[in-house]
Amino acid sequence: MIPIRDANPTRRVPWVTLALIATNVAAFLLWEPTFASQAKQQGFFYCNAAIPWEISHGTSLARGGAAARRAIEADLGSGAGTAVQAYLRRRCPDKSWLASIFVAMFLHGGWLHIAGNMLFLWIFGNNVEDRLGRFTFIAFYLLGGVAAMLFQLAVAPSSTIPTLGASGAIAAVLGAYLVLFPHARVTTLVIFFFITVVDVPAGFLLLAWFVLQLFSGVGQLGTHLAGGVAYWAHVGGFLFGAVATWLAFRGRRRPPTRPVPWVPPRPDYF
Repeated sequence: MIPIRDANPTRRVPWVTLALIATNVAAFLLWEPTFASQAKQQGFFYCNAAIPWEISHGTSLARGGAAARRAIEADLGSGAGTAVQAYLRRRCPDKSWLASIFVAMFLHGGWLHIAGNMLFLWIFGNNVEDRLGRFTFIAFYLLGGVAAMLFQLAVAPSSTIPTLGASGAIAAVLGAYLVLFPHARVTTLVIFFFITVVDVPAGFLLLAWFVLQLFSGVGQLGTHLAGGVAYWAHVGGFLFGAVATWLAFRGRRRPPTRPVPWVPPRPDYF
């Protein structure tokens, strides 16, 4: 199911959502080596994206010594540790593992990756921003991305595979939307044995998305993956968004209404 639009108008222009989309697109087209070779792209991600091993050990792979080499070889195979570590020492010896958590939120691995993320951010982010307010929304978005990364870290703390994308932060936005607008109608493209467009409640669509991420994440447990979708980051971001919104913003479920002045009844004309 692919959402196309929602029937949920906003009261003001979602400048923060638009700025986040513009920043992600600019990073993808102007900073990432999007049109370069796959090897160059992978090197860029190792130097800039978040890597669970680096976060859990508080240092970069380039400076991690023998422990880092063993972890790299566990993911990429025997002999890869020395080569990868030497490459990172040349290209990004001073990488900050802390900064990478935030930088990774604005990096994407391909055209479908960024297109899907930006579609979800536009459809659901504008309403959440409208309800929370601009400054609260940007803080909420970034905290959601951090929470998603920490959730993924808890599941795979020794992974040396770069983790990147806005989907963890956007998952937090989806969780907030579920709490704030569960009955909003979302026009959705359904591709199954047939292709059709239907209007479904946001609550149904978002819960179905969450269950899919949860089951996909469970399916990854106990398997060795050298890359793929960070489903647990999606689960963690969504849970953070839903719980934080329920605890802190549930009083904003309805916009303030102005009292309607009394008007004399209209006379009946024959």
